[in-house]
Amino acid sequence: MEVKIKVPNHLSEIPLHKYQQFQKVLDVNQDSGMSDIFIQEKMLQIFCDLPLSDALKYRKGDIDNITNIITGTLEQKPDLVRTFKIGDTEFGFIPKLEDMTFGEYIDLDNYIGDVKNLHKAMAVLYRPIKQKIKSKYLIHEYKGDDYHEAMLHTPMDAVISSMVFFWHLGIELSTAMIAYLQVHHKEDLTEEQISALNGVGINLSMHLPMVTLPNLKA
Repeated sequence: MEVKIKVPNHLSEIPLHKYQQFQKVLDVNQDSGMSDIFIQEKMLQIFCDLPLSDALKYRKGDIDNITNIITGTLEQKPDLVRTFKIGDTEFGFIPKLEDMTFGEYIDLDNYIGDVKNLHKAMAVLYRPIKQKIKSKYLIHEYKGDDYHEAMLHTPMDAVISSMVFFWHLGIELSTAMIAYLQVHHKEDLTEEQISALNGVGINLSMHLPMVTLPNLKA
């Protein structure tokens, strides 16, 4: 009997919870010398819902091709995703960043640098749309953990693009602040103080929680 495999070739086809599951496997086994075969098995199980017993029926070359497609998918760099649907609910990215409350900022800063908490960060960045006219929309107020479970199903193109967006925003804010202070208060700033300002903005520690995969042999 032929086994059909659905292989994700775009980040929008991968829900966040599967990415978190795969990253957890890599983290748990990072000191055990993971082999390419082990990583391929986990890719098939997690991203294609393919049990190892079924994978064993495929030719090695076919498995290599499938896992290479998944690797390429995980390395995609999507543009910012403004809206997406989970079930019948459409979620929208925060329309006006200046309207973000201090509480929202604190939660985002706490969650966005940790893979296992990315769904909580997404609940800050994306909310259910309550009114929409063409490309413009209004979103519901932030209500803490109301949508944490739902956001486990956030498509990965939205996750990655929003994180990159805020990473760049943090860099831009830091650069603008440093430039301003150097012009207006240069005589009052020490080199140490200027250097410290490089950390202003969303704390992503300069490291997005992206997987780094070994080269799989084709």
